[in-house]
Amino acid sequence: MQIWAYVRPFTFHDHRCEVKVTLTLSETISSLYVDDLLVDEQSIKYVDGLTTFVHPLRTASGVEAKVESGYFNWRNVGIAVIENGRMVHESHPGEDLRYGEALMDDLNGMKENVADAGESKWEQNKYSIYADLGLGALFFIVSKITGDLVLAAIVGGVTGLGLIVLQRFVKVDLLGGFAVFGTIMLGISTVFSLVLQDSYWVQMKSTALGLFTAALLMADGLLRQGAYFGARFERYMPGSLHHNRLAIGMSVVGIMSAGGNYFVAENFSEDFWLTYTMFLDFPIFMVSFFLILQWARKSG
Repeated sequence: MQIWAYVRPFTFHDHRCEVKVTLTLSETISSLYVDDLLVDEQSIKYVDGLTTFVHPLRTASGVEAKVESGYFNWRNVGIAVIENGRMVHESHPGEDLRYGEALMDDLNGMKENVADAGESKWEQNKYSIYADLGLGALFFIVSKITGDLVLAAIVGGVTGLGLIVLQRFVKVDLLGGFAVFGTIMLGISTVFSLVLQDSYWVQMKSTALGLFTAALLMADGLLRQGAYFGARFERYMPGSLHHNRLAIGMSVVGIMSAGGNYFVAENFSEDFWLTYTMFLDFPIFMVSFFLILQWARKSG
């Protein structure tokens, strides 16, 4: 299923050429067309990271070149055509098409630092992460089976409250250091679903609660230097971070996520909104969150 496509046309020795970079639910595909014919196609799974694709380009007259396509920032793709070692075309002049690879190198470096630290923060928090992912999957599955967003929201809320009760009887951390705040927010979410039993308001719940949470995060970052949220979020992260920057950055990401949810809910079908919520919102969040980590990291 195609989610988005970047199309970058160019002319090479009087031939009409085009690079199409397609995003699906599981992979990125880069395709090179010459005079409307597909001449090369490459792909990479999201789980394998990001790469800069290099397509060989050869015309019928024997002229050879290569075409590079890759991310030059977290949301846009560009191309560069190189003939005999000389740049002959850039869709976005001066941009570095290996931005995505640099992001993955930094992320891999973070993973190595965590591994070298002994007991990793992943080991400390993996059960709470599993619980969050499980609740999201439950909402998606119930929605797909029943077609009822209200029922799915209520089932998710009740299950979440059940996890809070279960936490009292198990030693592993299911709540990720947010026991009090998480309980309050889950309670509000469940009441929201019960009181406003309408599919539209179930879709708007992420926007309303997202903006509310973002306001709390911003207040924590600006007024308390991130003493509550920033300090707790750092539990998941490798390295030392500025708590205030982390809280403010998370607030900004929350506002962006709330706005994205509102845009999709207002302009697309309920089924697409469900797909966006389960499969697309999280990758966008992760890229944004990684940029926030870069800004919040303490130097030295």
